[in-house]
Amino acid sequence: MQARYFAGRAKDVAFAVKDGPSERIRFPDDGPYDLRFGYSRIPQFTELLEARGFRRERQARWSDRMLELTDSGLFAPYHEKTQAGLDLLDCNDLPFGARRTPPRTYASFADIPALLVNALLFIENRDLLDPEFPTRNPALDVRRFTRAALDQGVHFFNDKHDAAGGSTLATQIEKYRHSRAGRTGSPKEKLRQMASASMRAYLDGPNTVAARERILLDYLNTVPLSARAGVGEVNGLGDGLWAWYGQDFDEANRLLASAAGPGPGAGQGEGELGQRQARVFKQALSLIIAQRGPSHFLRRDTATLVELTDSYIRLLSAAGAIPPWLRDASLAQSLTLGAPALDRPEVSFISRKAISGVRTDLLRYLDLGSSYELDRLDLTAHSTINTGLQRVVTEALLRAGTRDGAHGFGMYGHNLLREGDDPGKLAISFTLYEKVDGANLLRVQADNLDLPFDLNRGARLNLGSTAKLRTLVTYLEILSELHEKYAGMSAAELREIKPAKLDALTQWVVSYLLAAPDKSRRAMLEAAMLRRYSGSAGEAFFTGGGLQTFSNFERWENMKIMTVREAFEHSVNLVFIRLMRDIVRYETYRLHPDADDWLNNPAAPQRRAYLVRFADKEGSDYLRAFYGKYRGMSQQEAARRVLQNRHFSPVGLAVTLRSIDPDIDPAQFNKVMLATLPKAGLTDEKLAKLYSKYGPTSFSLNDRGYLARVHPLELWLLNYLRQHPDASLDEVLRDSTEQRQEVYAWLFKTRHPGGQTRRIRSQLERQAFVEIARRWQRLGYPFSAITASYASAIGAAGDRPAALAELVGIVQGNGVRQQATALRSLEFAAGTPYETDFGLGQKGTRLLSEDITEVVRAALIGVVNSGTAGMLKPALGGSGIVAGGKTGTGDHRYEVYGPGGRLISSRVVSRSATFVFFLGERYFGNVTAYVQEPYAARYAFTSALSVQLLKSLAPTILPLVRDGGVRSPLACKH
Repeated sequence: MQARYFAGRAKDVAFAVKDGPSERIRFPDDGPYDLRFGYSRIPQFTELLEARGFRRERQARWSDRMLELTDSGLFAPYHEKTQAGLDLLDCNDLPFGARRTPPRTYASFADIPALLVNALLFIENRDLLDPEFPTRNPALDVRRFTRAALDQGVHFFNDKHDAAGGSTLATQIEKYRHSRAGRTGSPKEKLRQMASASMRAYLDGPNTVAARERILLDYLNTVPLSARAGVGEVNGLGDGLWAWYGQDFDEANRLLASAAGPGPGAGQGEGELGQRQARVFKQALSLIIAQRGPSHFLRRDTATLVELTDSYIRLLSAAGAIPPWLRDASLAQSLTLGAPALDRPEVSFISRKAISGVRTDLLRYLDLGSSYELDRLDLTAHSTINTGLQRVVTEALLRAGTRDGAHGFGMYGHNLLREGDDPGKLAISFTLYEKVDGANLLRVQADNLDLPFDLNRGARLNLGSTAKLRTLVTYLEILSELHEKYAGMSAAELREIKPAKLDALTQWVVSYLLAAPDKSRRAMLEAAMLRRYSGSAGEAFFTGGGLQTFSNFERWENMKIMTVREAFEHSVNLVFIRLMRDIVRYETYRLHPDADDWLNNPAAPQRRAYLVRFADKEGSDYLRAFYGKYRGMSQQEAARRVLQNRHFSPVGLAVTLRSIDPDIDPAQFNKVMLATLPKAGLTDEKLAKLYSKYGPTSFSLNDRGYLARVHPLELWLLNYLRQHPDASLDEVLRDSTEQRQEVYAWLFKTRHPGGQTRRIRSQLERQAFVEIARRWQRLGYPFSAITASYASAIGAAGDRPAALAELVGIVQGNGVRQQATALRSLEFAAGTPYETDFGLGQKGTRLLSEDITEVVRAALIGVVNSGTAGMLKPALGGSGIVAGGKTGTGDHRYEVYGPGGRLISSRVVSRSATFVFFLGERYFGNVTAYVQEPYAARYAFTSALSVQLLKSLAPTILPLVRDGGVRSPLACKH
C-alpha cells in the first residue's frame, strides 16, 4: 500500500531548467546541508548578483506535484548530491581550481567493505537491505519505531529509563540534512522527516532495493561527525577516519575489504596485518556509534565511546557479523584519537594570483565571510581568465626578476635599470582586459610578488604622471560642460558674460565661441588640446596649504611654451600643474561666483565662516597628529616625550610643565627643571617665582604655546589625556572645539587680512578638490578623496593600476563604462531543483561623450607614436595595430625642510613605473614595476621600464590582438 501510494505520488515529481527567471521554484530553509551547499541562500545571492549587473539566464521550473508536496511541508523530493563544492573554470572552460565537500567518499554501494555494511545495519537499521520485500519503505521500521515509542512513554514517567530513537537511516539523513541545526525539534518535525524520506525512496518507482542501497551509501558518505580545529566540519566516514584518527581512506578500505574472511593468515589476527585491520575496523565502528552524539563522544567523553565500541564488537561477534579473530584483535586495540595528516604543501601565491583574484571577487559578490564557506558551495564559476596566457605572462615576470631574464627583456639601459641594479627587488604586475560583447573581461592578472597581496587592486600607489590622464579628462569634461552652457548663445549674449579674472577656462570658452567659425563641441575640444601653457619651473605655487615648487623631468621642458597635447605626450609636469590650477579655479568660481567680491572685502561675513572652518580643520589635523604621538603613554612617558629633542628656556620649560600638569607638586617641578636645565643657574627663589608666575591661569592657551615654543594644542592635549587617559580621538575632537577656535583667535583680527585670505583660499581649494574627486570617482577613481594640491595632477593623490586600466577601458569604449569582471557566468546547484544560472547582463553606462573620448584616445596614441612610450612603436611593426597609453613614474619620498626652505632629510619610500595602455580595439591593461624602501633609493628607473616590459611581452600578446586572435593558440573561446 505504501509503495503504491508514494510511488504514485512521486510519479509526477519533476523539474526542468529553462531560460529566464522562474516563479515555479521554492528554496529550502536553513538545514545544515542546504546551508553548506548554498541552496537556501540562492535568493540572497540572486539579489546581490543582480545588483552587480548579473542576470538570471536559466532557472529550474518545478512540476505541479513537486510544488504541491513542498508547499505541504515536505523537504523537496529529488535525488540529492553527496558531494558538491566550488569549481573554477577558465575562459576555455578548463578547470583551474576545484574543491569538494566532503572530499573522501565511496563512489558506489559496491565500493563499501562488507564489514562496514554489516556493522552499520546491525547497529542502526537491520532490515534495510532485506531482499524479501522489494517494495519495503526504508523510512519506516515498524519494530524499531514501536519500541522507541514505548520507551518514550516509560521515560515520561521514569526519566532514568533509556529512550533510544526510532529513526531509520533514511529519516536520519533527512534530519541531519534538512531539519534546523540537524535536530528533531518536535513530533511534527519527526513526521516531516519520515514523510520526506518515504517520498524520496519511491522517486524511481515502487521497487526500493536500489534506493535502500543508496541510503546506506549516502549515510556513510555524509553522516555528521562534529568538527575539528584546522579541519572544520567533518562529514562522512571517510573524512571521519582521516580527521579523528589520521587514517588514509583508501588504505583503510583495503584493510577492511580483506578482513571479512576467517582470518588474515598465520596467527589469526596476531600478525601486523591483522592488527592494522582490527584497528581500522574499531575506529570505523566507533564513528558509526559516535554519530548519535558526535561532539559529546569525540570531543568530551571518549571513554564512554570506547566502552560502547567494545560492547558492540562483542554483540557483532555474537550475532556472527564479524569473525572471532577480528573480535579479539579489535578488543585488544586501544582507541586513541589522532591528528589528521594535513596535506598542506607550500603555496606559491605567484602561481595563484588569478585564482585568488577570482575567489576574492566571489567572496565580495556573494557577501561571504570566509573561503571556507565559498569552497563548500555547489557552484561552478566560469571565469574570464586566460590560463594559458596567464601562465606565459607569469613565467615572463618571474624571469624578469632575474639578471639574465632582465637583460634578455632589454630592461637595462637609459631610464631603465642600471648595471648594478638587482631586478629581484622589483615587484612587477601585469593586467590585461578584453572588450567582448559589451563587457570588459579580465584575461590576465599576474605579478611576481609571492604574497597574497594584489599589487593592481590592493594598494594606493604613487603612479606619477598617469594622473595626467585623469587631469586631461577632467579638463575636457569641464570644457564640454561649458560648451553645453554657452554654445547656444548669440554673440551679444556671450559678450555680456563676465567670467572671474582667474577663471581662465570659462574665459577661453567664451572667447572661442565668439571667434571660431566651427562652434561644435568636437572642434572646440580639439582646439582646447592646442591651448598653450608654460613649462617653466621657475614659479612657486600656493597650493596644499603652502608655497610649493615643482620640476620637470627633462631640462628642455623648462624653457618651452607648449600645447596641452604636446605636454601630455611628453608628460611635462609644469604644464599640468598650471592646468590643474585652472581646473581648481574653475571649480572655485563655479561654487562661489561672488568669491572675488568678499575675498577682497575684509568686512565680508563670508570670510569669518571660512576662517572658523579653517581653524577647525587645521586644529583637528594637529590634534590627530598629537594624539597619535601620545596615545597609550602613561602621564610620565608623555611628559618625557614632550621634553625630548627640544631646547627650552627656563620660562618655556616652566610654562610647559605647568600646562601639561597644572597640579604638579612644587618639589617635582623643581626636580624636573633642574634635571632638564642643569646649567641655567636656577636657585630655589627663581624656581619658586617660575612656578607661581607661569601657572595655567596666568596666560591664555595661545600665549602659553608662544612662551613654551610648543604648539598650544599639544599642551592642551597632554593635560586632557592626564585627566582622561582612555579618551578616544573622537572624544578629543569633540571636547576641543572651543580650544581649536581659541588657538586661531589671532586670525580673526582684521589687521591680518593677507593671512586670512591665504587661509580662506586654502579652504576654497579643498572644496574645489572635493568636486574634482567626485569627477575622478565617477570614472573609477578608487579612493574617497584626493590630495588638495596641484601636485595631484602629477601623481600626489595616489591611484591603483587596475583603476587606471578601467579609465582606459572607458576611453576605448567610446565613453561607456562596461562591466569589468573576471566572472562571465555562475551556475548554482547544477542538476538540482534549485539550479540557477547567472550571466553578465548589465548594459554599459555612458560616462563621457564620444567627442571627449576621441580626443583623449588621439592623445593616448600620440604618447606611443611620438611621446614617452615611443619605444613600444617598433614592436608593433607593420601589424596595423593602433596602440596608445600613458606613462607614469612615481617617486614617493618624505622630505623635511628647515628654515629658509633648506632640505634637512629625504627618505625614498617607493618608486614605480607604470604604463596603462590599449592595443587595438579590444585589449587594454597596465604594466607596473614597483620597489619599496629600503631598496627604493637605489633605483632611478622611469616609466620607460614598464613600456619596455610590455614591449618584451608583445610577441605573445599581439597575435591575440591581430585578426581577433584566431591564429593564436592562447586565444579564448569565451
